Amino acid sequence: MTRILISLFLVLLTACTPRGTVTLDPAAARVGQVEKIFIGTTRQQEQDGSFGSHRSEQVRFARYDISVPPERKLGEINWPPRHGTANPKRHFLTTDQIVYQNDTLFRQDLRAQLSANGGEAVIFVHGYNNNFSEGVYRVAQFAHDLKLPGAVVHYAWPSAAEPLGYAYDRDSALFARDGLESLLHEVAAAGAKRILLVAHSMGAGLTVEALRQTAIRGDRHTLDMIGGVILISPDIDVDVFRRSAHEMGGLPQPFVIFGSDRDKFLRLSALLTGQEERLGSLSDVSKVADLNVTFMDVSEFSEGAGHFTMGDSAALILLMDRIADVEGAFENDRRSRVGLLPGVVLTVQNATQIVLHPVAGVASDFAR
Repeated sequence: MTRILISLFLVLLTACTPRGTVTLDPAAARVGQVEKIFIGTTRQQEQDGSFGSHRSEQVRFARYDISVPPERKLGEINWPPRHGTANPKRHFLTTDQIVYQNDTLFRQDLRAQLSANGGEAVIFVHGYNNNFSEGVYRVAQFAHDLKLPGAVVHYAWPSAAEPLGYAYDRDSALFARDGLESLLHEVAAAGAKRILLVAHSMGAGLTVEALRQTAIRGDRHTLDMIGGVILISPDIDVDVFRRSAHEMGGLPQPFVIFGSDRDKFLRLSALLTGQEERLGSLSDVSKVADLNVTFMDVSEFSEGAGHFTMGDSAALILLMDRIADVEGAFENDRRSRVGLLPGVVLTVQNATQIVLHPVAGVASDFAR
């Protein structure tokens, strides 16, 4: 009976959310701001050229150019209607899509983008219950709204994109570890000087696993390129995370976790795994006190399911933009980063917890 109730809750939690699809409209490039999203994927390519939910042992490479419409709220993704005409002023649209025939062509194209951005790269790893289109469009929205520095790269692992596909997705995340490691090598080979890793939900677990096995292989060259890690609502067992961090011999720095105890998906994940909480819903930072992490508690910004508050909340996006851009915030030391953020600060050994809260200045700016 408990599992039936959990299944019904999952379906109800996601039933009202329309699923994303790619709509090609080259003319939208004249209306919206185009974000070039480079992609490495272990999704199997379908006969129509799209990438589905089945797993592929071969890593394929692509680039999708996404037009971010001017008439939208921060944190919002507006999908074009399934029936009717898309409006490039309001809808996210794909202006161009390239599937590279080999990794050499991918590297050549990415190299030019890296050269134009000082060798900076951001790799985003999506989470549970995402189809290919949703992952790509979310990366475009996130990169645009937070003004992420550098070339933007997306790792699209084979999620079932089904509310009841949690077990399939957990296995797929393990399957996809080698693919992410390969993508890191490709980005490095294209000339990246510094790589920022951003991962959401179950993708955070995948990312930590890939970093762990890279460390076990003794690949210091790749690890030394990691200039920061951001985990957003990480769906990771706390003990597994601790063990992985120790196996790495230390976490890449800075290492930032955005979490909330109001995250409905993580509550459900904890229930499914027989635990009280996951890393992204951590209530007591002392559980990771010996690790060099910064835990950003964004509970006060949480709305709805609260599982992607960092990208969904307009107030939080404005706050992060007001503090400094992502690169500048990471280049400051821990003490400076804490001083920039409005909230209650708790430091226990190496771990720092910052309970963020909305501030009047940001709220008034958003109101205007």
